[in-house]
Amino acid sequence: MKIIISPAKKMKVESDFLGSAGIPCMMNDTRQICEVMKSFSPGELQKIFKANDKITEENYRRYQEMDLDKAITPAVLAYSGLAFNNMAPQVFTDGQWEYVKKNLKILSGFYGILGALDGVVPYRLEMQAKVKVAGKKDLYTFWQNRIYQVLAKELREEEEGPLILNLASKEYSQVIEPFVEEDIRFVTCVFAEYVDGKLITKGTKAKMARGQMVAFLAKENAETLEKVKEFRELGFVWHEELSSEKELVFIEQKSNTPQQATEH
Repeated sequence: MKIIISPAKKMKVESDFLGSAGIPCMMNDTRQICEVMKSFSPGELQKIFKANDKITEENYRRYQEMDLDKAITPAVLAYSGLAFNNMAPQVFTDGQWEYVKKNLKILSGFYGILGALDGVVPYRLEMQAKVKVAGKKDLYTFWQNRIYQVLAKELREEEEGPLILNLASKEYSQVIEPFVEEDIRFVTCVFAEYVDGKLITKGTKAKMARGQMVAFLAKENAETLEKVKEFRELGFVWHEELSSEKELVFIEQKSNTPQQATEH
């Protein structure tokens, strides 16, 4: 089983905590993107980032000074958004580290696909950014199905049936899902709640749940969907009647949760 998750916009350098254990496998592509990003003015970057002056200036400086081989941080420690804060890799046991090293993959507009311990530098570049690289109109066209092919190759080397557990947002999962072949199963975890009788997904809660799901799976050394279904953090419970072969739906349990959302 491979678990895919989105990166975070916020990043930090924490190379003293744990030495990186690998080089990103698509680094040649990253170097191409880096050169393109270095060519942009602050004004051009601001349009790409859709960010304020402070964030734009910080990342303009990052790209101008960027050395992809120095001051690197293991990827799972470098990102500091809600999902990664709730994953809390700083308190992982040795067993959890071994699990995420084997199973967790972080999707990235800049690096393509990352192992949990691959060394990265701080950057800002969303997958949906309109950046032309190598004659391609945007990053989706640049990466095409190549990120999926890397993931599929690793999956087919495993003894168990190949399974991708999707904890990524649509922005990132669409570099994988459209290309999935018949021999590989692709299952998305949905974290939702009932609001005024309607089932909705709130971004903040979903991001927190995705991070805690990774920590739970690593703690349990999970390799099957049956174990995934046992997740109970943040009040979320798996619901069989709302789930399907392609989706595992977890509903946040509240006192006003409709009767049809009872646990199975």
